[in-house]
Amino acid sequence: MHPAPSIIVFTVLSGLGLGMVFWVGLGAGPDQGAARWWITLLALGFAAAGGAASTGHLARPDRAWRAFSQWRSSWLSREACLMVAALGAFALYAAIWMLGGTRYWLLGWLSSVLALATVYATAMIYAQLRTVPRWSLAPTPQMFLALSAVGGLLGVGAAAALGGASAPSGWVALGIALAAGVAVWWQTVAAGAGRRASGSDIGTATGLGRLGRVRLFEPPHTGRNYLLDEMAFRVARGRAFQLRRIGAVLGFLVPLALALLAWALGGWLLVPALISHVAGVLALRWLFFAEAEHVQAFYYGMR
Repeated sequence: MHPAPSIIVFTVLSGLGLGMVFWVGLGAGPDQGAARWWITLLALGFAAAGGAASTGHLARPDRAWRAFSQWRSSWLSREACLMVAALGAFALYAAIWMLGGTRYWLLGWLSSVLALATVYATAMIYAQLRTVPRWSLAPTPQMFLALSAVGGLLGVGAAAALGGASAPSGWVALGIALAAGVAVWWQTVAAGAGRRASGSDIGTATGLGRLGRVRLFEPPHTGRNYLLDEMAFRVARGRAFQLRRIGAVLGFLVPLALALLAWALGGWLLVPALISHVAGVLALRWLFFAEAEHVQAFYYGMR
């Protein structure tokens, strides 16, 4: 699938912001004045930046409001509705917390549940597509949720450090290790879920398989078209390996090392850990889209 930059940025930044909303709603984060402001501004800022980036993939951004009307049948519409509800509830919770120093737990828990549901809805946009075997996997929602949770934990820790408060470095390190395990689990399952694992081939795609071995004599088109551009993206094996290694190092190994060092040297190290994590997840999310194979590409003899 074509790795659209706007969707990559949206899923990464909104997941990070909603992860922060989830943890803060459950009571994470110090109550010191400066730290409260940093946490709230970063959570809302990341989520809002991700939402704004998503409009870059729309041919008519002025019609984005129509996405809210199909919530009964569309995971994308559910995601949009849940995003607005989650950020609205959290904005009210954070306003009371920042200005009065009081946490209204019921409102916080509601924000956490809505944030979790939003990330799940985002994951289901892709997990529901049986025509993309690499996405239609049981671990796909868990992978999105794990990356959102660990990103949010890193964000809360970094914001606390920026506000001059103590940061939960030990919990952050544990979260990074667990999220890395989920990412490895998803990658292991996805590696065996290519289009051939779905039982499809060029014979089933053309309906001629019962007559014998099917080979492409000529391409069905003399030039490129929308399907080839959007659903038959090719990434070199060497490039994919390099990006996966970069994603693993920047997304998990460097943040884990910095989180462990922060336990002894100070929470300020969680700030570069957060930056490194975001860079690594961006690389992995690019691969999530670029390596996805749509079954329609068999018709073009591309696999």
